[in-house]
Amino acid sequence: MTQLRVAVFGAGSIGCYLGGHLAAAGTADVTLVGRPAVLDAARERGLTLSTSDAPDVRVKPHELRTATDAAAVRDAVGAAECVLVTVKSAGTARAAEELRLLLRPGTVVASFQNGLRNPGVLRDGLPGHTVLTGMVPYNVLGVGPGTYHRGVGGELVLDDDPRGAPLVAALRGAGLETATRPDMAAVQYAKLLLNLNNAVNALSGLTLLEELGQRAYRECLARCQQEALAAFRAGGMEPAQLGPAGPDFVIEVLRLPDAEYAQLAGEALRIDATARSSMWEDLERGRATEIADLQGEVVALAARHGLAAPANARIAELVRQAERDGAARHRWTGPELLAELDRE
Repeated sequence: MTQLRVAVFGAGSIGCYLGGHLAAAGTADVTLVGRPAVLDAARERGLTLSTSDAPDVRVKPHELRTATDAAAVRDAVGAAECVLVTVKSAGTARAAEELRLLLRPGTVVASFQNGLRNPGVLRDGLPGHTVLTGMVPYNVLGVGPGTYHRGVGGELVLDDDPRGAPLVAALRGAGLETATRPDMAAVQYAKLLLNLNNAVNALSGLTLLEELGQRAYRECLARCQQEALAAFRAGGMEPAQLGPAGPDFVIEVLRLPDAEYAQLAGEALRIDATARSSMWEDLERGRATEIADLQGEVVALAARHGLAAPANARIAELVRQAERDGAARHRWTGPELLAELDRE
């Protein structure tokens, strides 16, 4: 059977994790497209993909194709039947410009990115091409050269569109839980609610388990989510329910005392002891974060509907300060961070 030809455009942690699984399982003919700083290690060492609840998946160097120079990128994208876009949100418009010159007719493009706007940016920049909205529920961190660890469980979600069926089959065949839904806009809003914890976790400097285990941090997240829900609903958008409980109940649970929270949420969270947010990794490595597409998006949506989002605004300011401060940035305790929000 002919393999689906896939190019992963902007292969970082998420892109290497998804593309690596496809390559390891042989359900797709994969080329990782990205920066030499990331892909040289994959070319030399292969990939190691780990989780806390399954054996490591290893891809040997000869089993993996990478493209880092212009000619190789042109060949990889031009031959692809499906392109997974995994660049950071700030790079989406440029990615669309590059892809527009390289894609052949009929290529399916799938956005597996954070934020609300990226599929629309790709559609605007790629007229005539099928652009599908995807959602990645878990964080993946680079923990060593060519080594990527997934610390949170969940299933990928993609537009319920027959043109995406070959990709869905390839992902499932690679052991990646994948669902399709017709309401991907609502799914994106729900994912944004979850991603508001990225900044809280990054400011804390703790693992996700340590941070979410402390009521003060959870109160900061609850305030951010409550403001976001108000903004969403003012615009007529009700987020999808991605887990066993809706967003209003989740906010109530976040505000419970630690022992009650642990009892209710501990099993459902499926977070391992090493997991941290991708924004924490960005700050650690001196990279720009996606704060503008997370808390910044909430602030903008709220303002559009005549609402305020002071908790999200202050968290965004603190993350931008952390970007400027680099290694000298402050690691906020839960009470310190909550006191900052109380000043607003």
